[in-house]
Amino acid sequence: MEFDLLKELVSISSPFGKEEEISRFIASFLEEHGFDVELLPVEGFGSDVVAYLPGRSYTVVLNGHMDTVNLSPGWTRNPHGELEGDRFYGLGSADMKAGLAALLAAFVEMAELPRKERPNIIFTAVVDEEGYSRGAWELIRSGKLDRADVVLVAEPTNERLMLGARGRFVVQVEVFGKKAHAARPHEGLNSIEELGRFVGSLWKIRFRNHRKLGVGSYCTLSIEGSADGLSVPDYARAIIDRHVVIGEDWEKVSSELLNLAGRVKLKGDIRVSKFERPTPDMLPYVVRENDRFVNIFKSAHRTVLGGEPEIIYGRSVGDFNYFGTYLNKPTLVYGPVGGNWHGSDEWVSVESLKRVKRVYVEFLKALV
Repeated sequence: MEFDLLKELVSISSPFGKEEEISRFIASFLEEHGFDVELLPVEGFGSDVVAYLPGRSYTVVLNGHMDTVNLSPGWTRNPHGELEGDRFYGLGSADMKAGLAALLAAFVEMAELPRKERPNIIFTAVVDEEGYSRGAWELIRSGKLDRADVVLVAEPTNERLMLGARGRFVVQVEVFGKKAHAARPHEGLNSIEELGRFVGSLWKIRFRNHRKLGVGSYCTLSIEGSADGLSVPDYARAIIDRHVVIGEDWEKVSSELLNLAGRVKLKGDIRVSKFERPTPDMLPYVVRENDRFVNIFKSAHRTVLGGEPEIIYGRSVGDFNYFGTYLNKPTLVYGPVGGNWHGSDEWVSVESLKRVKRVYVEFLKALV
């Protein structure tokens, strides 16, 4: 079932902001298998799909996102699905329609068991993960997950178990200079040159080292400024990515940037602010490696594949940050082997997809 579902999901174009068709497909699939389905509207992005399966003991949330990035140039395979050997190619095949297919197949399989042999399960398929996580945030804000004990996210991890991830701030840095005639630049203050000098010094900032998440990072995403005719530019702006670890908050990020401005003797005025987003900050999180649900997952993995999964921690962000911080529940991330995420000729291993689905089923059974 999981491979057939993967083919169907990849055949449906669903770049973030255009998830209506795929959400309708998933809702119809679940209804055909006897589930009561809720559609949770997310303005401008279609709807999250939520379905419930009552059981006993713990309540587990199964989560996957329906959206993909936009199609990039350079594809040599059919972006709507092409099989060669063990590799299934297609946009979103690995990130993360394969994981979504495995969750759907596991959800249906668990419904075939007597109620006493399964946990309470909430299946969720969300929109806009590749944008601002509007779908995950709407789901959390709705209160529909308040009774959850654990969250399982099917992002591709190459069959490794991810137990945390760094967080992220997007920073806007503005520098205000002084306008003058460009033929006499010494009479003004060139904001572009000053801002360029500033972002070229970001490497001087020392990061906090977290024993699981490692260290944070800076990356300048854009820089802009322009002159009014033949004039010294008096305004420039940079957008900077700042990945953070636990113990690094917005106050630390903003103060370290202002301190850097002082260290490099930046001329002109500087303003540091958050780049506005429609959803809350993506904060870092970690799940304890001896957490009871982690131990249950390890045991299920041993049963299916003969050994425990490698433990990893995410370098970047995703919906899992919201579940791990704002929902504040143990959030486990585990998905199939694949490659070229967000790029041309994205692919996923079919055999890995099947293994991952078996691990999901064994984990769910072990929660009773």
